[in-house]
Amino acid sequence: MTLHIADAEQVLTEKSDQLNTRWYPYYHLAARAGWMNDPNGLVWFDGWFHAFYQHHPYSTEWGPMHWGHARSRDLMRWEHLPVALAPEGPEDKDGCFSGSAVVNGNELALIYTGHKFHGDPSSEDNLYQVQCLATSRDGVNFTRKGQILDTPTGLHHFRDPKVWKEGEMWYMVVGARVEDTGQVRLYRSEDLHHWHEQGILAEAQHGMGYMWECPDFFTLDDKQVLMFSPQGIAAEGYANRNLFQSGYIVGRWQPGEKFIQESKFQELDHGHDFYAPQSFLAPDGRRIVIGWMDMWESPLPEQQDGWAGMFTLPRELVITPNNHLQMRPVHEVESLREEWYSWPVSTLKNKQLCVMHNCEAAEVIITWDTSLSEAEQYGIALDDGMRLYIDNQAKRLILERNYPQHNLCGQRSIPMPPGDELNLRVFFDRSSVEVFVNDGEACLSSRIYPQQRQLNVFAWSGNAILKECGAWNLR
Repeated sequence: MTLHIADAEQVLTEKSDQLNTRWYPYYHLAARAGWMNDPNGLVWFDGWFHAFYQHHPYSTEWGPMHWGHARSRDLMRWEHLPVALAPEGPEDKDGCFSGSAVVNGNELALIYTGHKFHGDPSSEDNLYQVQCLATSRDGVNFTRKGQILDTPTGLHHFRDPKVWKEGEMWYMVVGARVEDTGQVRLYRSEDLHHWHEQGILAEAQHGMGYMWECPDFFTLDDKQVLMFSPQGIAAEGYANRNLFQSGYIVGRWQPGEKFIQESKFQELDHGHDFYAPQSFLAPDGRRIVIGWMDMWESPLPEQQDGWAGMFTLPRELVITPNNHLQMRPVHEVESLREEWYSWPVSTLKNKQLCVMHNCEAAEVIITWDTSLSEAEQYGIALDDGMRLYIDNQAKRLILERNYPQHNLCGQRSIPMPPGDELNLRVFFDRSSVEVFVNDGEACLSSRIYPQQRQLNVFAWSGNAILKECGAWNLR
């Protein structure tokens, strides 16, 4: 069955008017209707930030993938554009899978995976994934150029190309699976059309996953960062608790040489919902990353409302001397701020106080004095479904959600950072919470589904000291 862009647009026009918006985000990017997953093609082109995404416009379930498309002047206010790609050709007849975008002269080029079966689709022996190209002069309407890289002999899972330029040469990394080993393969081209294999950039060691999806490779302060989403890593203690992970390895690389790893794999976000992050360069040189704020095989209650999936806030990446990536919200988020409300509380002891009656779109700022706070647990709670708190006995910062009616219960956490203070920026939208710890030392992102939106601060079994607390309403 061939699916066309015109058909998708007609369906989206009809379905977008029928959404239940109780959980639809105010300031995060989500599809007009239907299903959304991985960020694709993040790029600055002709005065706009462009964001593409994996999209099934015909239902709220994953299906034959299209590329949805939106653009923004400021990374906060997004304008939906027509669907950019649909599975219209023999090279992508079963889906236009993930990929990236680059600016090539006066053209915007999309490089993506064509997903197709030769025969019975129930057998992976018939699966082939090839890399394809489409180009545009106006950044809105794309001309398909067909297949530019075939599936390597013996492989079936070979997807998610990320392309960048070094000097006069284009490079591309592609995620692959060889039996039960994940890897990232490297290619080189002079023209985006003809690609030459450059070997394996990195490969999973024991326990590091059977497939490495959505690879991204970039330079940050003279270090090279390989960011990817490995599938098949077992949970261990507090680590790797999600079904699939997203993280990075730091090292050194030059064209024609091997990638020398200088760090172990580290998770990028420690919440319930973060996958397939992709980065791009802003015009001012910032390296910005956006992720899918959902998780495979997790309940998505918004599906009953006509849509599914959303993106995280755009985040600026910074690397520390010890090869740790920090993520902090881009400064453009401050343009959403309206009124500031300072909370009249400095000490809590064995009690809970309401500080916001309707926390729906807000940026919360809290600084706890951890050196003087003795309570066993202290933090904030959104109604009965979400808590963000310090467990003084476990010495961890915990993000907890409790929505048994949606089969969404559990905790994600990080060790308490050293120091006498804990600074938190917490962004609430209708169905999400994003926690930035100590200006980006750690981040926890999760989907939430509140029925009530009263925000409380609390301290149990002892006292807790607040040095700063309040919130911006976000428009």
